Amino acid sequence: MSFLARANTKGVRTGAAVVASATAVAATVWGAAALFGPDGTAASQQNVARPGATDHSGRGDDGRPGEQSQGIPEGIAHASEGGGNAVNITIDDGPDPRWTPKVLDVLRRHDVKATFCMVGPQAKAHPDLVKKVVAAGHRLCDHTMNHDTAMDKKPVAYQEQQILEAKKLIEEAAGGGAKVEYYRAPGGAFTPDSRRIAAAHGMRPLGWNVDTKDFGKPGTAAIVNAVKREIGNGPTVLFHDGGGNRAQTVDALDQVLTWLKEQGRPTGFPVRTAPDTADAPASPAAPATPGAS
Repeated sequence: MSFLARANTKGVRTGAAVVASATAVAATVWGAAALFGPDGTAASQQNVARPGATDHSGRGDDGRPGEQSQGIPEGIAHASEGGGNAVNITIDDGPDPRWTPKVLDVLRRHDVKATFCMVGPQAKAHPDLVKKVVAAGHRLCDHTMNHDTAMDKKPVAYQEQQILEAKKLIEEAAGGGAKVEYYRAPGGAFTPDSRRIAAAHGMRPLGWNVDTKDFGKPGTAAIVNAVKREIGNGPTVLFHDGGGNRAQTVDALDQVLTWLKEQGRPTGFPVRTAPDTADAPASPAAPATPGAS
């Protein structure tokens, strides 16, 4: 699905205290606060362009294009560094001790690199997995601290805390000077301020074009068919390695990567410093699905 006009539907470190803290965070991330907006409606995995947020061009409410900071545009990226035929595989909501290793294994077998959008406390709880992601040549993306899909309704100071604290935890977990190169707002809840904050700290705002809806566990075939049906919308595909049982995602990812190879479609990373060129007409909004990117 295209990014434009999408509806707002969309640990474990040593020591008992840390475990308890990580568990509490996980409950916040995957509980009702993360899955439902302030009006009680279900949030979707869709990449939302909301009132008070941005549209798929990366423009804010005032219609002004985002300025560049440190060479990173504020506009939301969809295009691939690999060119017009390349596909960007993005993996959200981890790292997860059960499912991230399985996703990494699939990617390794297909010799494909992906972008992992990580939740800060999950990265802190599983630094070994963050290091494995980096060692395998994949890229890191900031997916905030608490996965708050209503953060576009919150004060700028709150948005900044959610973005920058997560960036710090992910980079600390990665070690070795690894940097977070992208920022993806939970549920697509970007604002002009959050895009500015991310870009000023070296992170390109990252959207998606194909929502596989794997978060809702619709079945492996449905996930694969969503990619085949919607890949014409643009090159960035959304999968999940966190937030629940991801067996269907692992199987579907394997099949999707096989299919892409058969179609002669290479894979790549989303653009970071180049203007976005992968905007596509909006697809009709899908029904609300519990969960979010």
